[in-house]
Amino acid sequence: MATPETAWNLKTPLEETGLVRFDKKTREGYAKLGLATIGDALEHYPRRHEDRSRFDRFPENAMEQPVCLHVAVTDCRMLLGRGKGRRSFEVTAEPVGGDILGNRIVLRWFNVAYLQKVIAVGHELVIFGQPKESGHRVVIDHPDFEIVESGQSASDAHMGRIVPIYPLTSGVNQKSLRGLIYELLRRIPDEILPDWLPPGDYGGLTRAAAIRRIHYPETLAELDPARRYLALEEFTQLQLILRNRRVALHARGGTPHCGPGRLLDQLLERLPFSPTSAQLRTIEEVRLDLAASVPMSRLLQGDVGAGKTLVAAAAIVLTVEAGFDAALMAPTQILAEQHFRTFRTWLEPLGVEVRLLTGARDEATDMPLFSAAKSGTASGSLTIGTHALIHGRAGFVNGLGLAVIDEQHKFGVAQREALINQGEFTDVLVMTATPIPRTLTLAFYGDLDVSILDELPAGRGKIITGIRLTTQTEDAAAFVRDQLATGRQAYLVYPLIDESEKLLVGAASVEFEEWKKRLPDHEVELLHGRMSAEEKDAAMERFRTGKARVLVSTTVIEVGVDVPNANIMLIYHAERFGLAQLHQLRGRIGRGEHKSFCVLMIGPDQQEARERLKILEETRDGFRIADEDLRLRGPGEVLGTMQSGLPDLKFAGFLGDARLVEEAREIASRMP
Repeated sequence: MATPETAWNLKTPLEETGLVRFDKKTREGYAKLGLATIGDALEHYPRRHEDRSRFDRFPENAMEQPVCLHVAVTDCRMLLGRGKGRRSFEVTAEPVGGDILGNRIVLRWFNVAYLQKVIAVGHELVIFGQPKESGHRVVIDHPDFEIVESGQSASDAHMGRIVPIYPLTSGVNQKSLRGLIYELLRRIPDEILPDWLPPGDYGGLTRAAAIRRIHYPETLAELDPARRYLALEEFTQLQLILRNRRVALHARGGTPHCGPGRLLDQLLERLPFSPTSAQLRTIEEVRLDLAASVPMSRLLQGDVGAGKTLVAAAAIVLTVEAGFDAALMAPTQILAEQHFRTFRTWLEPLGVEVRLLTGARDEATDMPLFSAAKSGTASGSLTIGTHALIHGRAGFVNGLGLAVIDEQHKFGVAQREALINQGEFTDVLVMTATPIPRTLTLAFYGDLDVSILDELPAGRGKIITGIRLTTQTEDAAAFVRDQLATGRQAYLVYPLIDESEKLLVGAASVEFEEWKKRLPDHEVELLHGRMSAEEKDAAMERFRTGKARVLVSTTVIEVGVDVPNANIMLIYHAERFGLAQLHQLRGRIGRGEHKSFCVLMIGPDQQEARERLKILEETRDGFRIADEDLRLRGPGEVLGTMQSGLPDLKFAGFLGDARLVEEAREIASRMP
């Protein structure tokens, strides 16, 4: 029995409203969408809108943009195509009311035979899709469609106005979900949608008005202000969560993990280079954190090659000098082993034990000096590893005082906490070589202190970046041969391991054989993610020592590979990568004194990609590149990892709006 509308509130179950007939399939569909209550339904926002008060011009040829049309079905047929299971359902349609010009359009769906039981001659459809030319016909493949009733009034939920199009799942159709939300908005008073933001000027909107407009705007111009209001509300809630995390962390108290600094002085004196002022500034920030009586929680950002490893080393020696153990967790075995080599070189002369712990290797320095350390009676030690560290095998006998997490976005919150919780009041330093746009830093790292290394060490070679076509591979091979003749080494990067029938792009395993033919006088090595740990080790060792002069690889080399003699990188099908990832890959060269060359190889039909990639020719500033990546592609991949442990954002597209993010932080700072 339906609940009286006067008793409805945001927590009222949808089943009690009587507006939806819930059978088993519908109930499962609504559950998949997370729609249990009135509040859930009202916050299930449209993915787009269609202006059904007027429709697009009927297409006579291919068009660059999708169109929304009101059509009448004049013919339907199922066609058998070539290949197993290749069937198509085709609908011929014309404008509703007929067309004196005789315009027709074909709507086509492949391998969806059930549609012949859904769409019939005489039906009126609203369709949305992109027209293309096929033979002498104008065709829309797999259009969104909705069957509408002839003559529906302008006041109806589905026609005669700007209409919302919602995300769906099996068991829930567009028309029934739209009808439900339309009825809820029509029947509920504004009082059950009270403002959540504190009093202020939000473009004259209230929460109730913003929610009503985002579903059913009177004009398309009303959508952006409504979305901005709700995005501000969402971002402010996120800032409160981060603020409360920080308050809770400080309320716990902690233990200082900072030695007097003699080991740090020795480390800096022994370096074969001079630290940058940014490194020295950041080391001092970390020292103050380690000496404090609340746990350190710091994010260290730095561009490729900015020297984050030295800052981590400083934090580690201060911790072990205070008598505590330290751990450094890296996302890949290649990166963990790179760190193991570096830290063993730096720290063994200072008397610090360095261990490696991965899924494939468990290695410690075999020196009598460290026999006491293993019994827990000496100063702390350093364990470097991959995910293996989180399974308790490390045995931090002196107590885990410091956890350094490299490329932190590669780990989930649970994995980070599994390591951190192996100590009591563990100080945490998280590092990333993928520059994070300022707005995302503000939005997602409000619970962390942030240090930025904004200088590159001296003595790095210049990197020249250029864009070339995949059809110029023979010219590229000649260039590689010339560079190899001077003693240098090269990376050749491909997006896939093996060939794909669906993707016409190069694959490392196939191109490896071709490059061996192109470079018969040089040893060519193959590296990819499906190789065993032992095979990866062997391949990297041959390349690192110079025995192999060329490394054909996938993006497994994105982090953790440091071969100063390598000065050439060809990245094939660069259009398939984001700008930030290309910048990371490029960071594998230019690590020595030699002039380096990064060549972005794109397909001859990728003019749009060429425009996008031009920024890599113009700059090596990773933060500028990250901002451009955010502008072009939206938060996308970054959010997939950055948001771990935080609520999903429905308005993530506004994260590029610095003013909106700043406003959310300011509002949250004033809220109790």
